[in-house]
Amino acid sequence: MNQVNCPVCGKKCVKSGKTKAGSQRWFCKECKTSLTHKIDSSSKELQIFLDWLFGKESQSTMPGEGRTFRRKTSKFWDIWPMPPKIEEARDVLFLDGIYLGRKACVLICCDEKHVLGWYLCRYEHAGAWIALMKRIAEPKMVVSDGGTGFAKALKKVWPKAKHQRCIFHVFCQVKRYTTSRPNTMAGIELYSISKDLLTIKNKQEAKLWTNRFIKWIKKYQEFLSEMTIDERGNKRPTHERLLKAERSLLKLIKENTIFTYLDEELNAEFSAPATNNRIEGGINSRLREMLRNHRGLSIERRIKAVYWWCYMHSPEPLSLSEIVKIMPTDKSIAAIYQRMNDKSRLEKSLSVWGDAIVWSDLHKMDKMFVDWD
Repeated sequence: MNQVNCPVCGKKCVKSGKTKAGSQRWFCKECKTSLTHKIDSSSKELQIFLDWLFGKESQSTMPGEGRTFRRKTSKFWDIWPMPPKIEEARDVLFLDGIYLGRKACVLICCDEKHVLGWYLCRYEHAGAWIALMKRIAEPKMVVSDGGTGFAKALKKVWPKAKHQRCIFHVFCQVKRYTTSRPNTMAGIELYSISKDLLTIKNKQEAKLWTNRFIKWIKKYQEFLSEMTIDERGNKRPTHERLLKAERSLLKLIKENTIFTYLDEELNAEFSAPATNNRIEGGINSRLREMLRNHRGLSIERRIKAVYWWCYMHSPEPLSLSEIVKIMPTDKSIAAIYQRMNDKSRLEKSLSVWGDAIVWSDLHKMDKMFVDWD
């Protein structure tokens, strides 16, 4: 038999007949409170919702083509699972963004085991990265693909953390400019140099690779300086794409972010990674798979699906019953915005400094006056 405790005093209740509707009535002998106990099935329904969201089952294969499922679980689409605050510092953190639409991007931060933070923005920029990173303790090393504004945010929020640009993304960036089948000798050699970047294991090899790249620049300096006249009569570099590839590598060398994983101090404490594979393969690929399995979701539900996945893979997610009670919903967030809007309107309606009546205008006081009675 399920034991019911009194919500007022916490003592055990006893059965006390039934209501007109047939529900069991309970009575507390301690504080004389009569009540009915409703069974909350939200936790079970949330588990069913998450099993469907993280699985491959289609609603069309469910009994009644998923109508019962949708009726019981639609309320969970109103919940926004929010990231925890991470106060324990990690050795390495991986950061990246996943785009869910033209103007919807979720920035994600994780360590080797868990998702630590996520933040919704329209596109990658310094302000969004700062908002994500502020809730997470500063690590010793950060690996990223070099998203827009990331370097600025890193310098401001985690100034002591060492930055490693994912070398696979560096190679892909050069490949995007040269293509996998370049038409010129300069392009063929640069493609080969960038591909060899993936095989460097120590500082000696890194030094040889850098010297090889510098020699390539000197060898093809005259070739890269060639100019051509476009259809508008303007001069522009003939080999513009090769120049962009060259500048991208030069920038990383000057910033000293391409060979951070070879740092001896870091490797003395842990194995420093060279790529962002942990977040690309372990998180982003699984998120894309989830969205493919449930293709057809609106942009808002795609965002919330990513939020649900990230939260359930965070270090210590709350129990399902606590999630339902604590996490903000569309309604609660709308209420906050409404209060903020009302407050803003009120402040705008008040007189500005110099126009409003102040206390001293209505209460003149003589300095010698001492009798307040």
